[in-house]
Amino acid sequence: MSALMIERILEGLLDTLTMVGASALIALVAGIPLAVWLVLSAPGGLLEAPRTHRVLGSIVNGFRATPFIVLLVALIPFTRLVTGTTIGVWAAVVPLAVSATPFFARIVEVSLRGVDAGLVEAAQAMGCRRWHIVRHVLLPEALPGIVGGFTITLVSMIGASAMAGAVGAGGLGDIAIRYGYQRFNTEVMVTVIVVLIALVCLIQFIGDRYVRWLKDR
Repeated sequence: MSALMIERILEGLLDTLTMVGASALIALVAGIPLAVWLVLSAPGGLLEAPRTHRVLGSIVNGFRATPFIVLLVALIPFTRLVTGTTIGVWAAVVPLAVSATPFFARIVEVSLRGVDAGLVEAAQAMGCRRWHIVRHVLLPEALPGIVGGFTITLVSMIGASAMAGAVGAGGLGDIAIRYGYQRFNTEVMVTVIVVLIALVCLIQFIGDRYVRWLKDR
């Protein structure tokens, strides 16, 4: 493989890391509050609001049910409004973040629901306010599940970023399509696949180790 192609693959890796990193940060910041509100507003929750819960849950389910490639196209006007363009790394961050946030929120919601109800009742009996229960009981107890869910979200976003590369987002997916598929360069295609597998394995390894550490502390 030529030095130029190696350089392009490294640039593609950097673009992929930028896309996934920025989108994951948005999903993390938006997904946790969204999940907390879904849990609190659910029937029997600390801030029971069934109608709001149904509307919010329907919106989350709607985004989750939409295939990423369809969402990518449907969000083009919004992407152009936010970034001023519809191609490139930063244009891909918008649909990636919109797709990942409800996915991550549902995982966090499941983790929060798994917290022992007895702990919440004990905190209520001690006179803790709702915000203190969320901050000092629900989130700390659900943290291993949240970290595990964030790891799964990151891995799925790497796959989605490769898909976005096929429509002009750049990154490893773009290199695999342009040089591996369209120019029949098997060596480039195999190299990109190996890099993507290594990246996923590394993220999963770090995530699993961190979850194990949280459970053992």
